[in-house]
Amino acid sequence: MKTKTTTLLVIGGGPGGYVAAIRAGQLGVPTVLVEGDRLGGTCLNIGCIPSKALIHVADEFARACHFSNGNALGIHVEKPAIDLAQAQAWKDGVVGKLTGGVGALLRKNGVQVVKGWARIVDGKTVEVAVQEGEPLRIQCEHLLLATGSVPVSLPHLPIGGNVVSSTEALALTHKPKHLVVVGAGYIGLELGIAWRKLGAEVAVVEAAATVLPTYDEELTKPVLASLRKLGITLHLNTKAEGLTDSGGLRVRSSNADEFVLPADKVLVAVGRVPRTAGFGLESLQLDMAGRAVKVDEQCRTSMRNVWAIGDLAGEPMLAHRAMAQGEMVAEIVAGKKRRFAPLAIPAVCFTDPELVVAGLSPAEAEARGIEVTVASFPFGANGRALSMEGGEGFVRVVARRETQQVLGWQAVGKGVSELSAAFCYAIEMGARLEDVGSIIHAHPTLGEAVQETALRALGHALHI
Repeated sequence: MKTKTTTLLVIGGGPGGYVAAIRAGQLGVPTVLVEGDRLGGTCLNIGCIPSKALIHVADEFARACHFSNGNALGIHVEKPAIDLAQAQAWKDGVVGKLTGGVGALLRKNGVQVVKGWARIVDGKTVEVAVQEGEPLRIQCEHLLLATGSVPVSLPHLPIGGNVVSSTEALALTHKPKHLVVVGAGYIGLELGIAWRKLGAEVAVVEAAATVLPTYDEELTKPVLASLRKLGITLHLNTKAEGLTDSGGLRVRSSNADEFVLPADKVLVAVGRVPRTAGFGLESLQLDMAGRAVKVDEQCRTSMRNVWAIGDLAGEPMLAHRAMAQGEMVAEIVAGKKRRFAPLAIPAVCFTDPELVVAGLSPAEAEARGIEVTVASFPFGANGRALSMEGGEGFVRVVARRETQQVLGWQAVGKGVSELSAAFCYAIEMGARLEDVGSIIHAHPTLGEAVQETALRALGHALHI
């Protein structure tokens, strides 16, 4: 077996792993990255990027369908059709461009990429079953674990045949007639909405009493209204029991009623768990935090010079969190002083309408015993939103009552994902309501709603 030595060895080429490797390379740290599948991990290949591409296709097709009927804008087109195979090819092209770019950046910064499956021998040694050639043993000074997460499986609905995960749901080249989505979290709703806009009949089964159960009811109310407007059937307080012999999905509601939903495809989207199996993690006997690897504020594990980032280190399972952690670890390995202590990690649901949160919600602030001022501003009073036929939703701010320091933002509405950076700037830079309210915001933009929300919290909003 060949042996290679390096300073930093990264297992996993997803957002956290490849960013760590690039940054380490920039800082002159000898780095090897091992990836058994494709660079970019779940996010670039079968998650964030292809799902947003499919959502874009669905939105454009729905818009064309809208214009083929009567509409207030006076635009008329012939009844549209869609070639799903061509749409999937375009989506795959977007993915290929980005993953190819990752590979180029790694090469540019001197990172050696080993294509193969790693298995940990100890905290300094990893053996790799390479895709081409003989096995390789890599010895390192620092071991960074960035193995990501995997979808939660349901024993009574194993993936296969008509039961699919988000991976398969993103790659369908034929529209399902009846799609049943098990799980009303952001993954299930994003894909359910997309396929509904592409013409499928969609039903959503959720064990909780509401959609997006981790968010408060005020935020999810516009999403719930949109789901009903789109014609998506909701079965809340309902559990999936399994497939019938005829291919339908048997479900049971909280009042014990059992019925069957027609389903030629069943999408199981009930969450994700850290990927801890299949690469010898157990040999390190690391401290765990539930299913995740326990880390400190520098992403150090319980073993010296072994680090864990991203989904493997638990919630929130967000690509941008993994990227920030990977960059930090690379800088610590290079001798810089860093710690991971963000005040805000934004989370976005690319539903219709979109939903974004950053920092503390009113309930979270109350749970911490913080007295806060809470105010919101409706997009129905925002010129840009109305000019895009997007007057639903609002922006909400949470500020410490005594000092007016901004602690959190939430928003729901068309295009609000693009407000997430402004939300985080305000929180991380310690802005007060007066700071946000006194900044001149371009007109007409959605950002004006951020300013107006701060002004309303101060008691003098201008346009409501």
